[in-house]
Amino acid sequence: MRSVAITVTASSLLLTACAAAPSALASPTPSAATSLTATSLTPSAATRDVPIPDTPAGRQLSWLMSVIPDAPLPEQQLTEHFSALMLAAIPPDQLNASLAGAKDLRLVKVIHSADTVLVTEVTTGGRTLWMELTVDAEGKISGLRLTPPVTPKPTPTSWKEIDERVRKVAPRVGFLAAEITRDGRCVPVRSLASRTPRPLGSMFKLYVLAAVAEKIPNWDTKLTIKPSLKSLPSGELQDRPDNSKVSVLEATKLMIAISDNTATDLLMHKVGRKTVEAYQSRNAPLLTTRELFALKGAAYPEHAKRYLSLGEKQRRAYLDKVVAKIPLSEIRPWTAPRELDTIEWFGSPADVCAAHAKLRGLGDKRVGQVMSQTDAGLGLDAKKWRPAWFKGGSEAGLVALGHSATTKDGRTFFVTTMASDTAAPLDEGNAGTEMLALARGAFTLMSER
Repeated sequence: MRSVAITVTASSLLLTACAAAPSALASPTPSAATSLTATSLTPSAATRDVPIPDTPAGRQLSWLMSVIPDAPLPEQQLTEHFSALMLAAIPPDQLNASLAGAKDLRLVKVIHSADTVLVTEVTTGGRTLWMELTVDAEGKISGLRLTPPVTPKPTPTSWKEIDERVRKVAPRVGFLAAEITRDGRCVPVRSLASRTPRPLGSMFKLYVLAAVAEKIPNWDTKLTIKPSLKSLPSGELQDRPDNSKVSVLEATKLMIAISDNTATDLLMHKVGRKTVEAYQSRNAPLLTTRELFALKGAAYPEHAKRYLSLGEKQRRAYLDKVVAKIPLSEIRPWTAPRELDTIEWFGSPADVCAAHAKLRGLGDKRVGQVMSQTDAGLGLDAKKWRPAWFKGGSEAGLVALGHSATTKDGRTFFVTTMASDTAAPLDEGNAGTEMLALARGAFTLMSER
């Protein structure tokens, strides 16, 4: 889950229109650079003659680089270029304050480009950073995030090294490397607190996928994107017109590939909350993403305290009668860990392995296509491995990654690292790259057994 924030600090500038939105770690991989076409817009000095793609995201980047030296900007100009959702979460005066604090922003190179997202390398304040800019369906900026560049971590070559490095990822860590047998059992090979429940972040969407796969036979079925079912980013469906349609197949792909929260809530609404709850045992009621945002981000801590004071039956009523009526515009950002042990989705590393085993056991090719859309940078040797399955989750103070992969000779393995800190946000970039290195090493070691 990505934090909603707009702050200028020594370490990063964050401008995102989401409130601790799930799923980060499902973003386009920066290393997957694409061919670029120079934009026809007049470049500014801040671009240093770097070609900018002529895409919706590229055109907004060109605009931003040309005007940032003049910040603060007129509110009308901000309204023309930033999405309404972003400006609702981040008022223009606050947005201008951050832009004015980065007047020396300079573009160094484009790392990854797609129509609605750009990942670039920039400099500001004498530091080199990565900047991710996203645009919505109208081509307006819906997210702008600057973070320190992340360098890949070396792949561990022994279980001893993995044991030592896992414990250093965060104050609280769970780890499991296991083999998924043909009869669907998870047989541990190496573990750390593998049966201790931990916050899952967007990994709970594995349960939604399982319910969809078993309960909706026709994935061409259309879902209506009702305003009441729209959530906050990550994702893109929240930017589509009210009452427009999306197929179950597209929503499912978006839920896993980019951790689309609105897609998740639409699918949960279609199959029913209690149907999804039947696929796990630790979350009742199982929150939608919009409900989690509202409990943590609207009039906090009023709704959170009230909700936590209730029993299960009363919590369900509170979600239906009170939380459902909270508009997205009332949800405010948070950047520090908030209610990680109380208002979240929970599961142990063993639970996540069981979810992967369940999905693999369905034998549904559509599920395999959905789960293998991205490996988040795991990068197993394609000569030895079939495409890996991945789902991760993150929020302020939480990063969790989970992969399963099958060797060319048919053995399936699973690795997850689940890390959290209730006292301070985790460095998602460094924690994530370390988890990927640990997973890569664990898959290799298990396959050599």
